[in-house]
Amino acid sequence: MTRKTAAILVLLSVASLTLAGPERLWVGKFSETGLLDWEEHEFKGRSQYRLVDLGDTRVIRADSAAAASGLFRSITVNLNETPFLNWRWWVENTLTGTDEQTKGGDDYPARVYVVKKGFLPWNTKAVNYVWSSNQPVGTAWPNAYTGNARMLALQSGTEHSGQWQSERRNVKADFQTLFGEAVDEITTIALMTDTDNSGKQATAYYGDIYFSAE
Repeated sequence: MTRKTAAILVLLSVASLTLAGPERLWVGKFSETGLLDWEEHEFKGRSQYRLVDLGDTRVIRADSAAAASGLFRSITVNLNETPFLNWRWWVENTLTGTDEQTKGGDDYPARVYVVKKGFLPWNTKAVNYVWSSNQPVGTAWPNAYTGNARMLALQSGTEHSGQWQSERRNVKADFQTLFGEAVDEITTIALMTDTDNSGKQATAYYGDIYFSAE
């Protein structure tokens, strides 16, 4: 897996679908439409993604055991109209004993990518919102494999494991903060639970995802 994240960035540089920007733009309405418009891509082994009913809501369950694959959707989002990404996630466990800022520890029980496509694949940039196993909430760092990806810890450790956590991020502002770039649109979003470097196991759930104006 020495080039997992770089491979993801190249994959995400493909052409994507452009949609109009309403006040709420659904990216993954898993509770109603399942995995419509989402594709799975394997990098090293295969994490298992499937729809399950958790409580009274249909969500995605992700199980990874020494594997790395993710769910991707190509969709162009105008960040001047709908800059806020909203979702909720849940992890059963984190990955103890890993250093996420190294290549050997570049694994996460849950992460959500937002990607800005560049003219060339190596100009593609990605912000990775992660449920970290050990980095403090709010910590940001370059991905261990490529400087074109930045990691940002929104949750950390097991304090909130086993329960839903809701997130809302201003993606436009995060690109400005993490890359120093004014980004007007993103072109792909991805979900990933991966454990290929650590050889460990993780289980996570992902709820509906949408962009909003506020």
